[in-house]
Amino acid sequence: MSRRTGADATSEGAGGTMSSLGTVMSERRQLVNLAYRLLGSLADAEDVVQETYARWYAQSAAQQEAIESPGAWLTRVAGRICLDQLRSARSRRERYVGEWIPEPLPGRTEWLSARPGAATADPGDRVTLDESISMAFLVVLEAMTPAERVAFILHDVFRYSFAEVAEIVGRTPAACRQLASSARRRLPASPAPATPTAQQAGIVRAFKRAWETADIDALIGLLAPDATAIGDGGGHVRAALQPVEGAEQVARFFAARAGAMPGMTVLERTVNGRPGLVVRLDGAVVSVMAFDVASERIRHIWAVLNPDKLRPWTAD
Repeated sequence: MSRRTGADATSEGAGGTMSSLGTVMSERRQLVNLAYRLLGSLADAEDVVQETYARWYAQSAAQQEAIESPGAWLTRVAGRICLDQLRSARSRRERYVGEWIPEPLPGRTEWLSARPGAATADPGDRVTLDESISMAFLVVLEAMTPAERVAFILHDVFRYSFAEVAEIVGRTPAACRQLASSARRRLPASPAPATPTAQQAGIVRAFKRAWETADIDALIGLLAPDATAIGDGGGHVRAALQPVEGAEQVARFFAARAGAMPGMTVLERTVNGRPGLVVRLDGAVVSVMAFDVASERIRHIWAVLNPDKLRPWTAD
């Protein structure tokens, strides 16, 4: 199994070996990138990588030296651990209270600014920010079966061959090709044209202002007619148990909560590589909001309130 180019992938010469500790550990970022996209959780991804390295170092020196490509071995093990976790997660999600949203990933700074003091808890050295970690993309991945998700991410995002994917999924290359094809059918048939990041930032900023002033008409004007808002409290904090649908309903939902909590501040922050908002109450992060913007309108809002998913934001 050779390494392929993809999201933050690094190439390795055919038949090359990696025997030094430094070279083996240099695979860590690649593994975190893979595991986050497969699991939708940075905490779970790092646990997977830790377990992967534990299995590597549980081998004898002779066993390690016998492995032709340690990088491929580490990827194969991490992929299998993720596949097992995805299978068990399906049953856990059935017991989850309310809607489940992937764990939001902090960005480096306040949107496009690099002003001193604007830095957030920074996973930038661990996860490469690109389209495959946008909240909209991760939510679509949740509709895939575990095997579909693994085959699709490995092949379409990380550019592994189906023969290599087969070693992880435990099926034939032909079956893995079919899994990836099935996964692609779950993607939007005709995605709206991408909105430039600067324009997205302006729309999200306008939403923030309209929300803070409870301006229902302004909110409606910023939302797509079929806009949806989904909250994830995980049973720990109060959140809508069902999606709020329709521009007017979403606008009224947010307007009704404007200024509901004294001491609440709304900050402009990068969420999964896109302009988003972070809500603080008395200095503590209580909600992280990601947006899907297309055709100059907000189509989806995902608000994560579950404190277990906000731990990467505590240093913000």
